[in-house]
Amino acid sequence: MNTTQSLRDGETLVSTGGSFELGFFTPAGSTSRYFGLWYKKSPQTVVWMANRGIPISNKFGTLNVTSQGILVLLNGTNNIVWSSNTSTTAQNPVAQLLDSGNLVVRDGNDNKAENFLWQSFDYPCDTLLPGMKLGSNLVTGLNRFLSSWKGKENPAPGQFTLGIDVQGYPQLILRKETRIMYRVGSWNGQYFTGFPELKPDPIYRFEFVFNRNEVYVKFELQNSSVFSRLTVIPSGLVQLFTWSHQTNDWYVFATAVVDQCENYALCGANARCDSNSSPVCDCLDGFIPKSPSEWDSQNWTGGCIRRTPLDCTDKDGFQSYTGVKLPDTSSSWYDDSFSLVECEGLCIQNCSCFAYANLDIRGRGSGCLRWFGDLMDTRRLAEGGQDIYIRLAASQSGVTGEKKRKKKTHAGVIGGAVILGSSILILGIVFCIRRRKHRKNGNVEDRKEEEMELPMFDLTTIEHATFNFSSSKKLGEGGFGAVYKGELIEGQEIAVKRLSKSSGQGLNEFKNEVLLIAKLQHRNLVKLLGCCIHEDEKMLIYEYMPNRSLDSFIFDPTRRKFLDWSKRTHIIDGIARGLLYLHQDSRLRIIHRDIKASNILLDNELNPKISDFGLARMFGGDQTEANTKRVVGTFGYMSPEYALDGHFSVKSDVFSFGVLVLEIVSGKKNRGFCHPDYNKNLLGHAWMLWFNGIPLELIDECFADSCTPSKALRCIHVALLCVQQRPEDRPNMSSVVLMLGSENPLPQPKQPGFFMGSNPPEKDTLSNKHQSHSANEVTVTLLQAR
Repeated sequence: MNTTQSLRDGETLVSTGGSFELGFFTPAGSTSRYFGLWYKKSPQTVVWMANRGIPISNKFGTLNVTSQGILVLLNGTNNIVWSSNTSTTAQNPVAQLLDSGNLVVRDGNDNKAENFLWQSFDYPCDTLLPGMKLGSNLVTGLNRFLSSWKGKENPAPGQFTLGIDVQGYPQLILRKETRIMYRVGSWNGQYFTGFPELKPDPIYRFEFVFNRNEVYVKFELQNSSVFSRLTVIPSGLVQLFTWSHQTNDWYVFATAVVDQCENYALCGANARCDSNSSPVCDCLDGFIPKSPSEWDSQNWTGGCIRRTPLDCTDKDGFQSYTGVKLPDTSSSWYDDSFSLVECEGLCIQNCSCFAYANLDIRGRGSGCLRWFGDLMDTRRLAEGGQDIYIRLAASQSGVTGEKKRKKKTHAGVIGGAVILGSSILILGIVFCIRRRKHRKNGNVEDRKEEEMELPMFDLTTIEHATFNFSSSKKLGEGGFGAVYKGELIEGQEIAVKRLSKSSGQGLNEFKNEVLLIAKLQHRNLVKLLGCCIHEDEKMLIYEYMPNRSLDSFIFDPTRRKFLDWSKRTHIIDGIARGLLYLHQDSRLRIIHRDIKASNILLDNELNPKISDFGLARMFGGDQTEANTKRVVGTFGYMSPEYALDGHFSVKSDVFSFGVLVLEIVSGKKNRGFCHPDYNKNLLGHAWMLWFNGIPLELIDECFADSCTPSKALRCIHVALLCVQQRPEDRPNMSSVVLMLGSENPLPQPKQPGFFMGSNPPEKDTLSNKHQSHSANEVTVTLLQAR
């Protein structure tokens, strides 16, 4: 189908091989019309649809291809119901339904998949077809996940989603809204550890790809005559269906969730679930129930705690378990270059390492997977699974760690003793080097270094790297001190945050930032390389961001032009994913409390990275909010409940994110902006435009002609939802990420908080008892909240 053709309701498009058909349909029991594709042999089995959340009420819909290569779905009044997108232009755009079930838009006769302008395989609904990727492009941010129907008659996205969680070692997870319901597990080289039914057989071949650019799973059929699909049904079950040519119907080949042990963390921390035992939950060896009374009443969610604390020496041992579904890997560490023996050596040297296992079970096993902290969602499998080694105190393990490691020749690693000896020698050398560096910093206590678990740089090294903190190396200055560019002897570029001696950030804030960032690993968080403490000097050493901070682009009359619309949406999506990790997916729940444009750094590919964790607060697993008398943050980004009452939560960061999105879209600062016609700041201006039905007038004029109006409107819509007055009205970051990445209808926003005009200068702080805030938007600290 080309630009001169339309596909009207009642007409269909069939793939070349006759496997799939494309057109308008009505689900059973419904009167609404949807545009989608289905199996030619099974018209009731719809595998993809365009307008699943926005039905058409009559039979006058049409699908067109524009000259830009965009698919446009129109209703009877020629209003756009749904459209695709593309970042490139085409001379002769053509829409084609492939026999794989992939609806693609290509340029003329160019059939190379990497050159497709758009493809439905990138936007799955509830079904994974052979050849379709499920996972994320780590460069573009595209996330492919499955979402169930709301019901048998309603194809709108339902409560259940299946996708790959990229925190720690990637794993396949089923969620009900934001709550993890079932963890399929991590890939062990043959299958996901919690779904051994997916191991290779004569019909299916599953493939898992994980590299610096992307992470995904897909499956292929060994026999092209077989029809098969993996679907998340409305009840939340994940099922693999195969077509029977004898009965002309589908049958269930495998179901992922089959018993109560598949309920995520049913037994709590440091326990193992076994559906063939009674009771099904049991503490791991060396652990006892945290609450014996609740455990006896079969409430296992509190989990287990150690019977005896670890010795944190090489006398600790490891208890092996075979045939298990490995614990949650979201806080794990992995490396495919280490053997199992080397992996044990690494684990025993780190007191926070609780367990280790092979990354890949093929052959004799390879790679190293280590867990830090409590072990969640471990279960015994009737078949499949793999071995894991869980750390115990020497007094609990029966034999010392040293003796147990000597006995572990059954691990099948040839030459283990030689490798282990070499590992110990290397570790000893590293230890000596670290001790030597420590002695150069005579006033740095052992406890601080152990606490931070980061490389300690000596002052001489940093002075040499920055030309003795030369003004020519100065990148900028914030509320807590200056930042310098440096270069280590080996050539690595670094950024040095040198805290001012008069800074409000004392040793506690400094250690807070070190401890927090050291435990956080995400592509949208700045990487902390180490720190330096020497007498009154306190410094943090980061990876160097060549493009500096976001504010140097979006608020600069010249540089703003370098951030076109696609780059800005990429930055918005990256910040959202970084905040989602902090709020939900990291081992610790972190409230940043100072999200602003100057704290978003850009690498050489303009990927955003959240920085400056000096004001961040760590919450416990169940804690979601807190109060403080010490209000910290930046005017213009603080939420009302935080600025006025000292009440902060994840919703405080959501408010700041909403302000930041409006700044990115408009190119204007919230603080200091005042519309000439009505006394409103940027939030008030955006709200008035929205209220009057002209929100797109907010868009920065430098890219107004090149942006995608529907995407821009969605960003503004989501931002206004984030800056609503009441915290309970704002979405959480998991919902924000879903809203930004989908085309589903959104609720109408309510009036923003702080949407009036700029205050007079004398009232420009949260409390006029304090000094007024300077124009460079440095972070402020107020000791009393009203």
